[in-house]
Amino acid sequence: MMREKKYCPYCKTGLVEKFCEGALRRYCNRCNEPIYENPIPATCMVVVDNEDRVLLVKRSVAPKKGFWCLPGGFMELGETPEKAALRELKEETGLAGRIDMLLGVSSNPSAQYHTVLMAGYLVKSYSGSLIAGDDAIDTAYFHYNELPEIAFESHASFIRMYYAAYSA
Repeated sequence: MMREKKYCPYCKTGLVEKFCEGALRRYCNRCNEPIYENPIPATCMVVVDNEDRVLLVKRSVAPKKGFWCLPGGFMELGETPEKAALRELKEETGLAGRIDMLLGVSSNPSAQYHTVLMAGYLVKSYSGSLIAGDDAIDTAYFHYNELPEIAFESHASFIRMYYAAYSA
């Protein structure tokens, strides 16, 4: 369920709706400025092994608990998208990787966050022992023609993009 800001994060005054800068926005009359709502940045990785299988993690948390998705998650303050992607890879799979390339960027609707801005990366070089961690209850490699239902359309799109353009 999406939550909306009701109070100014700077002075705690109740917000009003006001038309400014071409849109109806939440506005703080005390600070005399709009309170911008922005997409939440996140990353995911298409990790492929030497058999051209993609690594997926099974989610242990909502949304889409029990569904498979790419390793990934939200950026933290002070992180680059690449550092966030590699941190999430390590947390969710135990693997340390090297990003080969940016596959693309998409924005996706979210019931909780309204809009998530997703950067998808390709990882072919990695090391470590594969183990489910953080918010994953399982990890597995899948051939493209044997993929389970993918939790998020943006993840499915990055997988399709990889296999259409970069698969061996």
